[in-house]
Amino acid sequence: MDTPKVFESEYRFLEILWEREPVNSSELVRLCNERLEWKKSTTYTVIKRLSERGVVKSEQAVVTSLYSREQLMIAQSREFVEKNFGGKLPQFVAAFAKGGKLDKKEIEELKQLINEMEV
Repeated sequence: MDTPKVFESEYRFLEILWEREPVNSSELVRLCNERLEWKKSTTYTVIKRLSERGVVKSEQAVVTSLYSREQLMIAQSREFVEKNFGGKLPQFVAAFAKGGKLDKKEIEELKQLINEMEV
């Protein structure tokens, strides 16, 4: 199953949901108003759209996510690398590293990830 695309404003909504889920939709309205300055109708529209795309579930006014933060980050990262670097991860890493120096800790973390993938 492909992970559905999530847009920036929807992702900000999901951040709130992940912190509190399962959460009553009226509480989500309050939180979105407080943190995102959204009107009630905006929050309900986002819940509806994400429900239709299978990202969240809303039953009896209780909203839960169907994908974790990690699942969505992985899907969005892969899509970004595919779209901008022809799916070539080394090209992405090279571009990223040239844009801002990696510190020693980040370099070691990347080496460790590569070593773990070789096993």
